[in-house]
Amino acid sequence: MNTVEASRLVAAREIRVKLRDRTFLISTLIFFLIAAAATFLPPLLAGGPPSVAATEAAAGPLRAAGLEVRTVPDDAAAEWAVRDGEVDAAVVAGPAVLAMTDAPDKVISALSNEPPVRLLDPDAVDPVLAFLVPFAFAFVFFVTSQTFGVQIAQSIIEEKQTRIVEILVAAVPVRALLAGKMIAGTILALGQIGLVALVAVVGTAVGDNSGLLSLLGPAIGWFIPFFLLGFVLIAAMWAAAGALVNRLEDIGGVAMPVQLAVMLPFFAVIFFNDNATVMRVLSYLPFSAPTAMPVRLFTGDAAGWELPVSLLVLLVTAVGFLLAGARVYEGSLLRTNGRTSLRTAWRERETVS
Repeated sequence: MNTVEASRLVAAREIRVKLRDRTFLISTLIFFLIAAAATFLPPLLAGGPPSVAATEAAAGPLRAAGLEVRTVPDDAAAEWAVRDGEVDAAVVAGPAVLAMTDAPDKVISALSNEPPVRLLDPDAVDPVLAFLVPFAFAFVFFVTSQTFGVQIAQSIIEEKQTRIVEILVAAVPVRALLAGKMIAGTILALGQIGLVALVAVVGTAVGDNSGLLSLLGPAIGWFIPFFLLGFVLIAAMWAAAGALVNRLEDIGGVAMPVQLAVMLPFFAVIFFNDNATVMRVLSYLPFSAPTAMPVRLFTGDAAGWELPVSLLVLLVTAVGFLLAGARVYEGSLLRTNGRTSLRTAWRERETVS
Protein backbone atom coordinates (compact mmCIF):
# COMPACT_ATOMS: atom_id res chain seq x y z
CA MET A 1 0.00 0.00 0.00
CA ASN A 2 1.50 3.33 -1.07
CA THR A 3 1.34 6.55 0.95
CA VAL A 4 -1.60 8.04 -0.97
CA GLU A 5 -3.75 4.93 -0.59
CA ALA A 6 -2.84 4.61 3.07
CA SER A 7 -3.67 8.27 3.72
CA ARG A 8 -7.03 7.85 2.04
CA LEU A 9 -7.75 4.74 4.13
CA VAL A 10 -6.82 6.45 7.41
CA ALA A 11 -8.85 9.56 6.51
CA ALA A 12 -11.91 7.48 5.65
CA ARG A 13 -11.67 5.62 8.95
CA GLU A 14 -11.33 8.85 10.95
CA ILE A 15 -14.33 10.39 9.20
CA ARG A 16 -16.49 7.30 9.79
CA VAL A 17 -15.60 7.30 13.47
CA LYS A 18 -16.46 11.00 13.84
CA LEU A 19 -19.73 10.71 11.96
CA ARG A 20 -20.80 8.08 14.49
CA ASP A 21 -19.63 10.17 17.43
CA ARG A 22 -22.62 11.64 19.28
CA THR A 23 -20.57 14.57 20.61
CA PHE A 24 -19.53 15.58 17.10
CA LEU A 25 -23.07 15.32 15.77
CA ILE A 26 -24.47 17.38 18.65
CA SER A 27 -21.82 20.09 18.20
CA THR A 28 -22.58 20.25 14.48
CA LEU A 29 -26.29 20.56 15.20
CA ILE A 30 -25.62 23.35 17.71
CA PHE A 31 -23.49 25.19 15.15
CA PHE A 32 -26.29 24.85 12.61
CA LEU A 33 -28.96 26.10 15.03
CA ILE A 34 -26.85 29.10 16.08
CA ALA A 35 -26.24 30.09 12.45
CA ALA A 36 -29.91 29.60 11.57
CA ALA A 37 -31.13 31.59 14.56
CA ALA A 38 -28.72 34.44 13.86
CA THR A 39 -29.94 34.82 10.28
CA PHE A 40 -33.59 33.74 10.26
CA LEU A 41 -34.89 35.02 13.60
CA PRO A 42 -34.20 38.79 13.33
CA PRO A 43 -36.43 39.27 10.24
CA LEU A 44 -39.15 37.08 11.77
CA LEU A 45 -39.07 38.86 15.11
CA ALA A 46 -39.14 42.24 13.42
CA GLY A 47 -42.57 41.40 12.00
CA GLY A 48 -44.37 43.23 9.23
CA PRO A 49 -45.59 46.81 9.01
CA PRO A 50 -48.24 47.87 11.54
CA SER A 51 -51.89 47.74 10.51
CA VAL A 52 -53.77 51.05 10.60
CA ALA A 53 -57.47 51.85 10.39
CA ALA A 54 -58.33 55.11 8.60
CA THR A 55 -60.88 56.66 6.31
CA GLU A 56 -60.11 56.80 2.63
CA ALA A 57 -59.30 60.50 2.91
CA ALA A 58 -56.54 59.83 5.47
CA ALA A 59 -55.20 56.62 3.95
CA GLY A 60 -52.94 58.12 1.28
CA PRO A 61 -49.83 58.97 3.34
CA LEU A 62 -50.13 55.70 5.24
CA ARG A 63 -50.13 53.60 2.08
CA ALA A 64 -47.23 55.63 0.71
CA ALA A 65 -45.22 54.74 3.83
CA GLY A 66 -45.81 51.02 3.21
CA LEU A 67 -48.19 50.48 6.11
CA GLU A 68 -51.05 48.00 6.06
CA VAL A 69 -54.18 50.18 5.81
CA ARG A 70 -57.71 49.06 6.62
CA THR A 71 -60.27 51.49 5.24
CA VAL A 72 -63.22 52.31 7.54
CA PRO A 73 -66.26 54.54 6.96
CA ASP A 74 -65.63 56.98 9.83
CA ASP A 75 -63.47 57.77 12.86
CA ALA A 76 -65.73 55.86 15.26
CA ALA A 77 -65.21 52.67 13.28
CA ALA A 78 -61.47 53.31 13.27
CA GLU A 79 -61.43 53.62 17.07
CA TRP A 80 -63.45 50.45 17.56
CA ALA A 81 -61.06 48.57 15.25
CA VAL A 82 -58.22 49.48 17.61
CA ARG A 83 -60.20 48.55 20.75
CA ASP A 84 -61.18 45.19 19.27
CA GLY A 85 -57.55 44.41 18.40
CA GLU A 86 -58.25 44.24 14.67
CA VAL A 87 -55.55 46.82 13.90
CA ASP A 88 -52.50 48.20 15.70
CA ALA A 89 -53.50 51.86 15.41
CA ALA A 90 -55.97 54.26 13.86
CA VAL A 91 -55.77 57.72 12.32
CA VAL A 92 -58.73 60.00 12.98
CA ALA A 93 -59.57 63.63 12.29
CA GLY A 94 -57.11 66.14 13.64
CA PRO A 95 -55.15 64.28 12.56
CA ALA A 96 -54.66 62.14 15.68
CA VAL A 97 -53.26 58.65 16.15
CA LEU A 98 -55.06 56.16 18.36
CA ALA A 99 -53.36 53.13 19.92
CA MET A 100 -53.94 50.96 22.97
CA THR A 101 -50.66 50.94 24.96
CA ASP A 102 -47.65 52.09 22.92
CA ALA A 103 -47.23 54.96 20.49
CA PRO A 104 -46.85 53.50 16.96
CA ASP A 105 -43.67 55.18 15.74
CA LYS A 106 -44.06 54.11 12.10
CA VAL A 107 -47.56 55.54 11.90
CA ILE A 108 -46.45 58.80 13.50
CA SER A 109 -43.50 59.00 11.13
CA ALA A 110 -45.79 58.49 8.12
CA LEU A 111 -47.89 61.51 9.17
CA SER A 112 -44.95 63.77 10.02
CA ASN A 113 -43.26 66.23 7.72
CA GLU A 114 -39.69 65.07 7.77
CA PRO A 115 -36.90 67.30 6.45
CA PRO A 116 -34.79 66.01 3.55
CA VAL A 117 -31.81 63.90 4.63
CA ARG A 118 -28.42 63.92 2.91
CA LEU A 119 -26.14 61.04 3.88
CA LEU A 120 -22.47 61.95 4.03
CA ASP A 121 -21.32 58.32 4.18
CA PRO A 122 -24.07 56.15 2.68
CA ASP A 123 -21.79 53.12 2.31
CA ALA A 124 -20.74 53.01 5.97
CA VAL A 125 -21.24 49.66 7.71
CA ASP A 126 -23.87 49.56 10.43
CA PRO A 127 -22.12 49.79 13.85
CA VAL A 128 -23.86 46.66 15.11
CA LEU A 129 -22.76 44.67 12.07
CA ALA A 130 -19.28 46.19 12.36
CA PHE A 131 -18.99 44.41 15.72
CA LEU A 132 -20.97 41.22 15.06
CA VAL A 133 -19.26 40.23 11.79
CA PRO A 134 -15.68 40.31 13.19
CA PHE A 135 -16.91 38.45 16.26
CA ALA A 136 -18.62 35.81 14.10
CA PHE A 137 -15.56 35.20 11.90
CA ALA A 138 -13.20 35.08 14.88
CA PHE A 139 -15.55 32.87 16.92
CA VAL A 140 -16.08 30.35 14.12
CA PHE A 141 -12.36 30.01 13.42
CA PHE A 142 -11.49 29.86 17.12
CA VAL A 143 -14.06 27.21 18.06
CA THR A 144 -13.60 25.05 14.95
CA SER A 145 -9.80 25.04 14.94
CA GLN A 146 -9.70 24.35 18.66
CA THR A 147 -12.33 21.59 18.52
CA PHE A 148 -10.94 19.63 15.58
CA GLY A 149 -7.31 20.36 16.47
CA VAL A 150 -7.80 18.93 19.97
CA GLN A 151 -9.54 15.91 18.46
CA ILE A 152 -6.51 15.24 16.24
CA ALA A 153 -4.18 15.48 19.23
CA GLN A 154 -6.41 13.23 21.36
CA SER A 155 -6.59 10.62 18.60
CA ILE A 156 -2.79 10.51 18.40
CA ILE A 157 -2.39 10.27 22.17
CA GLU A 158 -4.97 7.50 22.48
CA GLU A 159 -3.14 5.44 19.85
CA LYS A 160 0.14 5.92 21.72
CA GLN A 161 -1.39 5.23 25.12
CA THR A 162 -2.96 1.95 23.98
CA ARG A 163 0.19 1.02 21.98
CA ILE A 164 -1.99 0.43 18.95
CA VAL A 165 0.22 2.88 17.07
CA GLU A 166 2.91 0.18 16.91
CA ILE A 167 0.52 -1.98 14.93
CA LEU A 168 -0.60 0.89 12.71
CA VAL A 169 2.91 1.97 11.68
CA ALA A 170 3.67 -1.63 10.78
CA ALA A 171 0.83 -1.51 8.25
CA VAL A 172 0.98 2.07 6.91
CA PRO A 173 3.73 4.69 6.62
CA VAL A 174 3.98 7.16 9.50
CA ARG A 175 3.41 10.14 7.22
CA ALA A 176 0.32 8.48 5.79
CA LEU A 177 -1.04 8.06 9.31
CA LEU A 178 -0.55 11.78 10.01
CA ALA A 179 -1.82 12.83 6.58
CA GLY A 180 -4.99 10.78 7.01
CA LYS A 181 -5.77 12.40 10.35
CA MET A 182 -5.10 15.88 8.96
CA ILE A 183 -7.22 15.29 5.87
CA ALA A 184 -10.12 13.92 7.89
CA GLY A 185 -10.03 16.80 10.37
CA THR A 186 -9.85 19.36 7.56
CA ILE A 187 -12.77 17.81 5.67
CA LEU A 188 -14.96 17.69 8.77
CA ALA A 189 -14.05 21.24 9.78
CA LEU A 190 -14.71 22.56 6.26
CA GLY A 191 -18.01 20.71 6.28
CA GLN A 192 -19.10 22.56 9.40
CA ILE A 193 -17.87 25.90 8.05
CA GLY A 194 -19.58 25.31 4.70
CA LEU A 195 -22.83 24.51 6.50
CA VAL A 196 -22.63 27.70 8.57
CA ALA A 197 -21.79 29.78 5.48
CA LEU A 198 -24.68 28.27 3.52
CA VAL A 199 -27.15 28.96 6.31
CA ALA A 200 -25.88 32.54 6.67
CA VAL A 201 -26.23 33.26 2.94
CA VAL A 202 -29.67 31.63 2.66
CA GLY A 203 -30.91 33.37 5.80
CA THR A 204 -29.73 36.75 4.54
CA ALA A 205 -31.36 36.16 1.16
CA VAL A 206 -34.64 35.02 2.73
CA GLY A 207 -34.59 38.12 4.91
CA ASP A 208 -34.58 40.18 1.70
CA ASN A 209 -31.45 42.00 2.80
CA SER A 210 -29.65 42.19 -0.52
CA GLY A 211 -27.38 45.00 0.69
CA LEU A 212 -26.04 42.92 3.56
CA LEU A 213 -25.70 39.88 1.30
CA SER A 214 -23.61 41.84 -1.20
CA LEU A 215 -21.27 42.80 1.65
CA LEU A 216 -21.15 39.41 3.37
CA GLY A 217 -20.93 37.25 0.24
CA PRO A 218 -17.33 38.12 -0.79
CA ALA A 219 -16.17 38.06 2.85
CA ILE A 220 -17.59 34.57 3.36
CA GLY A 221 -16.17 33.41 0.03
CA TRP A 222 -12.65 34.51 0.98
CA PHE A 223 -13.02 33.27 4.55
CA ILE A 224 -13.20 29.64 3.39
CA PRO A 225 -9.71 29.43 1.76
CA PHE A 226 -8.24 31.50 4.59
CA PHE A 227 -9.87 29.16 7.09
CA LEU A 228 -8.57 26.08 5.23
CA LEU A 229 -4.94 27.17 5.37
CA GLY A 230 -5.26 28.54 8.90
CA PHE A 231 -6.76 25.28 10.09
CA VAL A 232 -3.94 23.25 8.50
CA LEU A 233 -1.42 25.45 10.32
CA ILE A 234 -3.13 25.00 13.71
CA ALA A 235 -3.85 21.30 13.15
CA ALA A 236 -0.16 20.64 12.41
CA MET A 237 0.72 22.22 15.76
CA TRP A 238 -1.89 20.11 17.57
CA ALA A 239 -0.62 16.94 15.87
CA ALA A 240 2.94 17.66 16.96
CA ALA A 241 1.78 18.48 20.49
CA GLY A 242 -0.20 15.26 20.72
CA ALA A 243 2.75 13.15 19.57
CA LEU A 244 4.99 14.52 22.33
CA VAL A 245 3.00 12.96 25.20
CA ASN A 246 1.76 9.47 25.98
CA ARG A 247 -1.28 10.13 28.18
CA LEU A 248 -4.34 12.31 27.71
CA GLU A 249 -3.75 13.75 31.19
CA ASP A 250 -0.46 15.26 30.00
CA ILE A 251 -1.82 17.18 27.02
CA GLY A 252 -2.16 20.35 29.07
CA GLY A 253 1.62 20.58 29.39
CA VAL A 254 2.15 20.87 25.63
CA ALA A 255 -1.09 22.54 24.57
CA MET A 256 -0.47 26.05 25.92
CA PRO A 257 1.54 27.37 22.91
CA VAL A 258 -1.11 26.10 20.49
CA GLN A 259 -3.95 27.56 22.54
CA LEU A 260 -2.22 30.94 22.72
CA ALA A 261 -1.67 30.88 18.96
CA VAL A 262 -5.45 30.68 18.54
CA MET A 263 -6.71 32.72 21.50
CA LEU A 264 -4.52 35.83 21.09
CA PRO A 265 -5.56 36.47 17.45
CA PHE A 266 -9.18 35.81 18.44
CA PHE A 267 -9.20 38.58 21.04
CA ALA A 268 -7.05 40.88 18.90
CA VAL A 269 -9.54 40.83 16.00
CA ILE A 270 -12.48 41.44 18.36
CA PHE A 271 -10.91 44.27 20.36
CA PHE A 272 -9.16 46.05 17.47
CA ASN A 273 -11.66 45.50 14.65
CA ASP A 274 -12.23 49.28 14.44
CA ASN A 275 -8.51 50.12 14.30
CA ALA A 276 -7.51 50.16 10.63
CA THR A 277 -3.76 50.09 11.30
CA VAL A 278 -3.86 47.16 13.71
CA MET A 279 -6.23 45.21 11.45
CA ARG A 280 -3.91 45.76 8.49
CA VAL A 281 -1.04 44.25 10.47
CA LEU A 282 -3.20 41.37 11.73
CA SER A 283 -4.31 40.54 8.18
CA TYR A 284 -0.70 39.63 7.26
CA LEU A 285 0.14 37.65 10.40
CA PRO A 286 -0.55 33.96 9.65
CA PHE A 287 -2.38 33.20 12.92
CA SER A 288 -4.78 36.15 12.63
CA ALA A 289 -5.08 36.47 8.84
CA PRO A 290 -7.92 33.88 8.54
CA THR A 291 -10.25 36.24 10.39
CA ALA A 292 -8.67 39.71 10.01
CA MET A 293 -8.53 39.76 6.21
CA PRO A 294 -12.17 38.69 5.57
CA VAL A 295 -13.25 41.29 8.13
CA ARG A 296 -11.31 44.02 6.29
CA LEU A 297 -12.93 42.90 3.05
CA PHE A 298 -16.36 43.20 4.68
CA THR A 299 -15.66 46.72 5.96
CA GLY A 300 -14.15 47.79 2.63
CA ASP A 301 -10.70 48.51 4.07
CA ALA A 302 -8.81 45.87 2.05
CA ALA A 303 -7.48 46.54 -1.44
CA GLY A 304 -7.94 43.81 -4.03
CA TRP A 305 -4.23 42.94 -4.21
CA GLU A 306 -3.96 42.45 -0.44
CA LEU A 307 -6.14 39.34 -0.37
CA PRO A 308 -3.96 37.06 -2.55
CA VAL A 309 -0.77 38.41 -0.93
CA SER A 310 -2.05 37.63 2.55
CA LEU A 311 -3.28 34.23 1.39
CA LEU A 312 0.15 33.47 -0.11
CA VAL A 313 1.89 34.37 3.16
CA LEU A 314 -0.51 32.11 5.01
CA LEU A 315 0.04 29.29 2.50
CA VAL A 316 3.84 29.41 2.87
CA THR A 317 3.56 29.49 6.65
CA ALA A 318 1.06 26.62 6.73
CA VAL A 319 3.30 24.45 4.55
CA GLY A 320 6.29 25.23 6.78
CA PHE A 321 4.37 24.34 9.95
CA LEU A 322 3.00 21.21 8.30
CA LEU A 323 6.50 19.98 7.42
CA ALA A 324 7.80 20.86 10.89
CA GLY A 325 4.83 19.17 12.55
CA ALA A 326 5.36 16.04 10.46
CA ARG A 327 9.00 15.90 11.51
CA VAL A 328 8.12 16.22 15.21
CA TYR A 329 5.34 13.66 14.77
CA GLU A 330 7.71 11.13 13.17
CA GLY A 331 10.39 11.74 15.79
CA SER A 332 8.14 11.17 18.79
CA LEU A 333 5.35 8.83 17.68
CA LEU A 334 7.00 5.59 18.83
CA ARG A 335 8.61 7.04 21.94
CA THR A 336 6.32 5.71 24.66
CA ASN A 337 8.61 5.99 27.67
CA GLY A 338 7.37 9.38 28.86
CA ARG A 339 7.03 12.88 27.48
CA THR A 340 9.33 13.63 24.55
CA SER A 341 11.01 17.00 24.35
CA LEU A 342 10.63 19.03 21.20
CA ARG A 343 14.39 19.06 20.63
CA THR A 344 14.60 15.28 20.95
CA ALA A 345 11.73 14.74 18.53
CA TRP A 346 13.28 17.15 16.04
CA ARG A 347 16.84 15.82 16.18
CA GLU A 348 16.17 12.14 16.63
CA ARG A 349 13.38 11.57 14.20
CA GLU A 350 12.76 7.87 13.81
CA THR A 351 12.56 6.50 10.31
CA VAL A 352 9.49 4.31 9.99
CA SER A 353 8.46 2.83 6.67
